[in-house]
Amino acid sequence: MATLSRADNSLLGRWWWTVDRWTLGAVGVLIGFGYIMMLAASPAVAERIGQSRDIFILKQVFFLALAGGVVVGVSLLSPSGIRRLALAGCLIALAMTMLTLVHGVEIKGARRWIALPGLSLQPSEFLKPCFAVTAAWLISEGRRTPRLPGTLIAVVVYVLIALLLKSQPDIGMLAVVTAVFFVQLYLAGMNLFLVAVALAGGGAAAFAAYVLFPHVHSRVERFLHPASGDTYQVTTALEAFGNGGLLGRGPGEGRVKDVLPDAHADFVFAVAGEEFGMLVCVMILGVFAFVVVRGLMRLLEEQDLFVVLACGGLITGFGLQAFVNMASTLQLIPTKGMTLPFISYGGSSALAVALGIGMLLALTRRRHHGDVP
Repeated sequence: MATLSRADNSLLGRWWWTVDRWTLGAVGVLIGFGYIMMLAASPAVAERIGQSRDIFILKQVFFLALAGGVVVGVSLLSPSGIRRLALAGCLIALAMTMLTLVHGVEIKGARRWIALPGLSLQPSEFLKPCFAVTAAWLISEGRRTPRLPGTLIAVVVYVLIALLLKSQPDIGMLAVVTAVFFVQLYLAGMNLFLVAVALAGGGAAAFAAYVLFPHVHSRVERFLHPASGDTYQVTTALEAFGNGGLLGRGPGEGRVKDVLPDAHADFVFAVAGEEFGMLVCVMILGVFAFVVVRGLMRLLEEQDLFVVLACGGLITGFGLQAFVNMASTLQLIPTKGMTLPFISYGGSSALAVALGIGMLLALTRRRHHGDVP
């Protein structure tokens, strides 16, 4: 069987010996969990809505296989290639997000999706990784070239994205993009006074969302006062964790997937808890934590400001998305319709997360003098 030698100077050989294979392996584990959870959760959901039992499985097999290819393909790029890809992706995602306000598919009062053959595309998912890298490039270029107002341009782009997400509305996505951008500004050396102002502004914006958006108000009220509204999904999810115990009821033996509408998507973590138990849930949590910590560790000796800001933003977005999904399922925070990366059903989410991880792997590859910047 042929193996890659360190002397192999081909594109694939150079990639294999410079990419973070531990993170790559962890991503492979998450994709494996995604296949297992689709087999466990999706047939019951499909039957309940009158579809073929295998419809979600077949789609997700394709999406996850494509996501794996995206991770590898994007991680082959140089940092300059990542910058170009992110800029193009950001412009396209911005245009398509604008399009959702006019021709988007409305689901539960929100226009976030564009209907394509066999797929409902959510363009704002791709804004997260692409804007993170684009903002990092603008801020770092502004530092290198004082005459270029890079940070100001990044702020203007962020405000445009915020207005679009508020109009859909998608307050959860807006909160994640805001957190990513704030982390990047902080890493770039934001003045502590401005940090305090930004935190105060974030608190004021959260309160305004609570007052102005009925669905946000409803979710917060149901979190703070469970008796004030319908908490069926969260209560059922918590019961599933209790039924699963330490080792779970066994593959296929869970009941929560038969009664939860989003058992294959937003509440897939509850299915894992019931069928596979707390130990597997802790293992899933550990894999996500490993990817985040490993990514941060790779940045400790990094000198390129662009790489630090871009990877810091990408890691923040990935970790925050996983945290929001698991924490809302466990009723630690108000519920938010956000997928568990690589594990929940969803084509847009899987491909967007894969794009972000591919960018992270590309930017953290070990580069040597003379490599393409």
